[in-house]
Amino acid sequence: MKSFSKRNPIPIAVVGIVLMVLGTVAALNSDDLPIIGGGTTYTADFSEAAGLQTEDEVRVAGVKVGKVTDIELAGDVVRVSFKVKDAWLGDRTSAAIKIKTLLGQKYVALDPVGDAALDPGETIPRERTAAPYDVLEAFRGLSQTADQIDTDQLAQSFDVLSQTLSGTPDDVRGALTGLSRLSDTIASRDRQLATLLANTRQVSQTLADRDAQLSKLMEDGNLLLAELARREQAISALLQGSRDLATQLQGLVDDNQAQLDPVLKELDQLTGMLQRNQDSLAEGIKRFAPFIRVFNNTIGNGRWFDNYICGLLLPSIGPLNEEGCHAR
Repeated sequence: MKSFSKRNPIPIAVVGIVLMVLGTVAALNSDDLPIIGGGTTYTADFSEAAGLQTEDEVRVAGVKVGKVTDIELAGDVVRVSFKVKDAWLGDRTSAAIKIKTLLGQKYVALDPVGDAALDPGETIPRERTAAPYDVLEAFRGLSQTADQIDTDQLAQSFDVLSQTLSGTPDDVRGALTGLSRLSDTIASRDRQLATLLANTRQVSQTLADRDAQLSKLMEDGNLLLAELARREQAISALLQGSRDLATQLQGLVDDNQAQLDPVLKELDQLTGMLQRNQDSLAEGIKRFAPFIRVFNNTIGNGRWFDNYICGLLLPSIGPLNEEGCHAR
């Protein structure tokens, strides 16, 4: 058997290149591979997309089982392709596009009913699907429609109609008069209405652009509330312990009130006396300072200390103390 170094390198290179290409193709299409792939692909026909996007969740009984992979127009219906993994779907499965968040994010909800498994090659018909009403799109459409209305021409038309039918009975004439006033009001508030609709459009677009951040904020809020709910027992025990401690302290004060009253009164007298003699104490401390300084100088010679005694001998006795202590 030939060694690897003695074999022809050309077939080895060709086999290596083929294996690399196959590996690259398998990596790029890993979701479509069996066993390790993203699941089985199914399709469903809807009357409209209703804001659904690729990568949106697919749920069964509120549990995520897959994601939307493709959305395309197939005649008069919208065909949605999605992958489902680790979930059984019956042959009478129904699908509905539902609102996931208040900001308009959607997901596909599946109701897996039936006696047999759903064939991946069979499309869920439109009769078993449902799409929601998109409020954000309705506001955008309203703002665009209102921008295209010629309010001056509308007000003039209502005025002409009111004048033309001025000879009609009182009830009809009153209704037309009110309609004319309504048209005048709309015309006079045209700029305010346009600003309001423009701001509404900006708000809806901002909410749509910040959908991920707001969703994360709501999820964090839910986590915080869940954690508080889990810690409810601990917080309740802490509050109960605080109440018990307050009760015990109150009982301690009540039990020792007879002993504490004299002590507090004497303490009050002591503090009052110190307050009254504050100036005298300050003066005593001030005059005590020179003595401390001289005393420190006296004993600052190690094991010996220096001092003198004045007044032991009177100035009249001998030459030792002729001038007296004041001379010092």
